[in-house]
Amino acid sequence: MKMNWQQALKDYQLYLKIERGLSANSIENYARDVKKLMRFLEVIEAKESPINITEDLIQKFIYEIAKTVNARSQARVISGLRSFFDYLIFEDYRKDNPTLLIESPKIGRKLPDTLSEEEINTIIDTIDLSTKHGQRNKTLLETLYSCGLRVTELITLQLSDLFFDEGFVRVIGKGDKQRFVPINLHTQKLILIYVNQVRNHIKTQKGHEDTLFLNQRGKQLTRTMIFLIVKEASERAGIRKNVSPHTFRHSFATHLLERGADLRSIQQMLGHESITTTEIYMHVDKTFLKEVVEKYHPRK
Repeated sequence: MKMNWQQALKDYQLYLKIERGLSANSIENYARDVKKLMRFLEVIEAKESPINITEDLIQKFIYEIAKTVNARSQARVISGLRSFFDYLIFEDYRKDNPTLLIESPKIGRKLPDTLSEEEINTIIDTIDLSTKHGQRNKTLLETLYSCGLRVTELITLQLSDLFFDEGFVRVIGKGDKQRFVPINLHTQKLILIYVNQVRNHIKTQKGHEDTLFLNQRGKQLTRTMIFLIVKEASERAGIRKNVSPHTFRHSFATHLLERGADLRSIQQMLGHESITTTEIYMHVDKTFLKEVVEKYHPRK
């Protein structure tokens, strides 16, 4: 049985898309790890294929990348390669996973960055509504925070996803999984102002007629554009933290937790497949957890 690296990678990407239902960004991240190994093999002129490459050769590759990347990145590469070889086993190309005994470096759990409610308000309030994109930018930041959306979920939000009479927005998350997220009246009002006073003056491009947030050319905003909007607004607000769109999502979950929401509800709103992913927010505010026990435990 023969298989070259290019074909194996192509088949793997197709598997991640069709069988696993992963997004284009996730697929690219998994593919990047395999491509790093492929480049290493080219440099050392190794002839091993995906089917016969050994643990020793992969270990040499790991030693090499450890010289240039931190422990977290190194662990990410090992995890990505493990997934790739698991796929080859699944398809009966290999009987073993050569990364199985390769140890990942010990890394601590990275807690998410969060903003206080006051900091969120300051960032959103610093948006200048008199500027060309002021109303749009304020509205999308408010939506990002109040619904706890991922960046891709925000930019792909459609007019037909707005169910304001019921108080929900429909969100298409990872793996095209659909969920309904509650949306408060304040955010609804901002969206309606944007749609009726700003968006209706933009000539939409074909294929973007239903897209909620548009750029000046009438097309869907890019992920990069959202990152820039968040970065600029945070800097203007004088926030010294490293703020990204994902910080808004983490803050949304943290603030819900601090106000007494249960993890299952937060899990549903964030679209986490596993409660374990949501549990990371339990580590954010130890003071809050102590107060919960003191208030609700029968033996206080």
